[in-house]
Amino acid sequence: MGMDFSTLRTLISRYCVGEENWVDSRTVYIGQREPPPGTEAFIQQRFPDNRITSSKYTFWNFIPKNMFEQFRRVANFYFLIIFLVQLIIDTPTSPITSGLPLFFVITVTAIKQGYEDWLRHKADNSVNQCPVHVVQHGKVVRKQSRKLRVGDVVLVKEDESFPCDLILLSSSRDDGTCFVTTASLDGESSHKTYYAVQDTKAYNTEKEIDSIHATIECEQPQPDLYKFVGRINFYMDSEPVARPLGSENLLLRGATLKNTEFIYAVAIYTGMETKMALNYQSKSQKRSAVEKSMNAYLVVYLCILISKAIVNTVMKYVWQADPNRDEPWYNERTETERQRHIVIRAFTDFLAFMVLFNYIIPVSMYVTVEMQKFLGSYFIMWDDEMFDEELGERAMVNTSDLNEELGQVEYVFTDKTGTLTENNMEFIECCVDGHVYVPHVICNGQVMPGAASMDMIDTSPGPDAREHEELFFRALCLCHTVQVKEEETVDGIKHGIHQGKSTSFYISSSPDEVALVEGMKKLGFTYLRLKDSHMEILNREDEIERFELLEVLTFDSVRRRMSVIVRSSSGRLYLFCKGADSAIFPRVISGKVDQVRARVEHNAVEGLRTLCVAYRPLSQEQYQEVCQLLSGAKLALQDRDKRLAEAYDLIEKDLILLGATAVEDRLQEKAADTIESLHKAGMKVWVLTGDKMETAAATCYASKLFHRNTQILELTTKRTEEQSLHDVLFDLSRTVLRQHGGMTRDTFSGLSGDCTDYGLIIDGATLSAVLRPTHEDSNSGNYKEIFLEICRNCSAVLCCRMAPLQKAQIVKLIKASKEHPITLAIGDGANDVSMILEAHVGIGIMGKEGRQAARNSDYAIPKFKHLKKMLLVHGHYYYIRISELVQYFFYKNVCFIFPQFLYQFFCGFSQQPLYDTAYLTLYNISFTSLPILLYSLIEQHINMDILKKDPSLYRDIAKNSLLRWPIFIYWTLLGVYDAIVMFFGAYFLFDNTTFTSNGQLMTTNTQMMFGNWTFGTLVFTVLVFTVTFKLALDTHYWTWINHFVIWGSLIFFVVFSLLWGGIIWPFLNYQRMYYVFMQMLSSGPAWLSIILLIAASLLPDVVKKVIWRALWPTTTERIQNADKLYKGHLSEFTPLASLHAPSKAGHHRRGSGTQRNAPNPRRSEAFTKKIMFTRWQKTPDYCTFTPLLRFADGTRHTKQGSAYNGAGPETSV
Repeated sequence: MGMDFSTLRTLISRYCVGEENWVDSRTVYIGQREPPPGTEAFIQQRFPDNRITSSKYTFWNFIPKNMFEQFRRVANFYFLIIFLVQLIIDTPTSPITSGLPLFFVITVTAIKQGYEDWLRHKADNSVNQCPVHVVQHGKVVRKQSRKLRVGDVVLVKEDESFPCDLILLSSSRDDGTCFVTTASLDGESSHKTYYAVQDTKAYNTEKEIDSIHATIECEQPQPDLYKFVGRINFYMDSEPVARPLGSENLLLRGATLKNTEFIYAVAIYTGMETKMALNYQSKSQKRSAVEKSMNAYLVVYLCILISKAIVNTVMKYVWQADPNRDEPWYNERTETERQRHIVIRAFTDFLAFMVLFNYIIPVSMYVTVEMQKFLGSYFIMWDDEMFDEELGERAMVNTSDLNEELGQVEYVFTDKTGTLTENNMEFIECCVDGHVYVPHVICNGQVMPGAASMDMIDTSPGPDAREHEELFFRALCLCHTVQVKEEETVDGIKHGIHQGKSTSFYISSSPDEVALVEGMKKLGFTYLRLKDSHMEILNREDEIERFELLEVLTFDSVRRRMSVIVRSSSGRLYLFCKGADSAIFPRVISGKVDQVRARVEHNAVEGLRTLCVAYRPLSQEQYQEVCQLLSGAKLALQDRDKRLAEAYDLIEKDLILLGATAVEDRLQEKAADTIESLHKAGMKVWVLTGDKMETAAATCYASKLFHRNTQILELTTKRTEEQSLHDVLFDLSRTVLRQHGGMTRDTFSGLSGDCTDYGLIIDGATLSAVLRPTHEDSNSGNYKEIFLEICRNCSAVLCCRMAPLQKAQIVKLIKASKEHPITLAIGDGANDVSMILEAHVGIGIMGKEGRQAARNSDYAIPKFKHLKKMLLVHGHYYYIRISELVQYFFYKNVCFIFPQFLYQFFCGFSQQPLYDTAYLTLYNISFTSLPILLYSLIEQHINMDILKKDPSLYRDIAKNSLLRWPIFIYWTLLGVYDAIVMFFGAYFLFDNTTFTSNGQLMTTNTQMMFGNWTFGTLVFTVLVFTVTFKLALDTHYWTWINHFVIWGSLIFFVVFSLLWGGIIWPFLNYQRMYYVFMQMLSSGPAWLSIILLIAASLLPDVVKKVIWRALWPTTTERIQNADKLYKGHLSEFTPLASLHAPSKAGHHRRGSGTQRNAPNPRRSEAFTKKIMFTRWQKTPDYCTFTPLLRFADGTRHTKQGSAYNGAGPETSV
């Protein structure tokens, strides 16, 4: 009965008291052994097996599931409906005409997806069938990985991967620890230490392991890799003993055992419930701006299609109002047709017209775009300039759907550590009680001649200070999680502690910790090893000191500090704590705080990473209290993290300050050059970092994000303590808007160097206040808007002390602002993943902080400097190519179908097709598809070197400028014009009776030969040649492949037409095209008309281009013209700024209106360009050059020579 009451009490407390954070737990029986009777009820829960499934389809569901997914796409579904309509009703064209292209599209996509899934199946099988060793009845048995069950005890040997999530029971090492690398999970290659359960760590044989009688209670599986809460109950002779389990006991599937001979561990999460599998969740689908434009255009064309069908249906019934036209003698209706209701007849006719005109919607465009993106992405991977020899890595493309988005970026959000900097830490100095110690150098900066052999000379006065100094060095040797690895090479480099001696080196999950321990070694204190829970250090007198490690209070990003509790050989207890200055200073009660703080601030301004070190001596009673606090928190199954944080908070107080350290993290190669180029390209760069403000600001100055004349605006906790947030925001807003609001547009053009350049610095705490304002304040609602307004008017923004989630919040805030700019986030660590997933384009750097960022990103690059080429060259090219592809597809389909629409007015709206079925089917699949695909893969409208040298060209394509509505309407009208010329040109030529087949006037027989199919074939021939020549005229970059594909596709069309009409095909039930093409080509006027109509169709576009280029050239067009004169070597000779279009008020240029009228001034240094001189020889060769090289300030050539002082478009408005 007591049992029932306890169960009832648990249920009441769980459901009635409102324990919202309750996570349902599971009970695992180690070795599948039941607990002793009477302890608790034995309920064997059902758990999944250890099979991993990453594939989407099975053999049975592939076809239905894949079809369902493909027909969810609007275009595919639309064509399916059209195809079904053609099957059901009597339509003018064969169902094959829409069925075949649709079948082709669906099949190609299904094969691609099927192949990808087959590869996933293959990978799954290799994992699921790999052998594992399981302890059963005191023996080790081999099993396939997929047959592993929860509760099985597994034996894992060195360098093997863990088959599922395991709790470590014992290891070959005496202290019960094991070393693990989690590179496949979070990419961190460093060795992490995990701990066996204290009560079982001595069990080292199968028999001993099999004798364990225990159960594990733990939470149900959660995707968080770094969180685990559980407890293990041992059934001894009397009462069960409970021990806490945390993430330090949990070995994750996919991690690898290192530096440890073997371990025994029990499986607790298997198969798709492992943390690794729970992190498989696919990322949300990102869609590019081009794709959105494409869909908008598709809707417009759908409306055009429906209106065409409605017009033709109405006209048909107007035409048939006359009985003589309704039923001519050769086409009388059947009785059933006469009796059919007029509404049904009209609807059927409407559908028939829809079918006839449906080719205006280009289904093959989706396939071409998919192929262009997929194949185009290889150019990034094959780019040798983006290959890093040091890492041996190339750029990677994880998502090819966003290639063109790389050419549209307006905001770049970058991490600092490991992205702008190398994440390669070097110990610079430490400060103890205000005295500075630099390795190899005496304090106060005086270099001693013999300082190389004598690492540090003590100038501290008095024995008390000497004791403090040694305590500081010991603190840094003890307060860390560094491991010592014996005799091994890492990446082919030997690491050693003592020069000339046997090699051993330090490894840690944090490069800062290794730098600090190595720094201490240079100052005379060497950390040797952790053995049997004792840390050993070698002091200056070469004596080994041993400290018993009692507790480790691990580092976390919220506390921003870590602590250890140790017992010295003399029995004294110490708590050593190190962490960020903001986390240590408020907890200090004594020590030389002011001197240390001054040194910390000095180092931060120099761009060094600083940490403070403090300690607290503990009495035995205090230590007992600490133990109780920690064990109580560790045993909790619910809110363990919260309770541990509270316990740490109580323990880490009343500290005595010892000193501070400074570590340098160098800037990455060419980071400053890359940031400068991004600014010139019109992008705003924001640095989001967890580092302290001064350190981050110093890095920003070094990387040219801020310049010496940048006016820094601060929105930090320090400032909001003095004034209310409301006042600070309005002050900053007034400052920025007063400067910018009082300026006319002309102020920004020319060379106005007096314009103030603003940089904003904000910290995490203030950002939280801005994003979540208090409700009492009446003005709280518009904080976000004011903040955004300030940011818009700053050329650079630095956000420091950011939590990972805050980074994502900032990106989301900018994404949602009223301009909806395209954002890019770049980072290298797990803390950057949230912002990488949030931004439109996420780029991961393959850095030292692991591969998690690279794995979650859309693109991965080895170094930050590669971002310049990726955006300015690849992004630029991708956008130019795909925008032409999209516009061209709609254009060629208008040219194709509009003659069909016009033809209905001449055939009594009888739904008679103008073109033959074969032509209808193959127009988009064969005759016109390859040239545009190839164009969209290899077109380079400007030389690559020029794009890199002149970043401002990126502005010409900003804000989706090539897919705006005016340009789309121009292409559509051009298509309509071409269609009218083709149709009516052919019509009037046909109408003329002198059109002959063999030089004589037409007879009745030859007139029959020149019937509707000949007319349609003539129009179609002109159409294919016109649209192909149009693409040839748009091509700037000619290679042999272009020539082969463009002229080859025209030859293919001619050969196909000759074969199609030259043979009687037995499988066709009609032979209407027999000899039509040959008959047409045998007529001289037909040849003449083809040439004339092609010329007439292309003429307006050519004339328009010539006039526009001569009178209103864009920067891109100026550079193209100049590059032709220089035969492709423009980038070697010409100051590119001189080619930029003039930017006077009222001087409008096409193509780049919006971005040139930006309200923000450019960065100040853009106004002061170097003056470059170019002397022109007085030879007639260069006379064409004068009008091309316009100057930004309108100066003319002098006889002596020409000085170019053009400020370029980055100063234009």
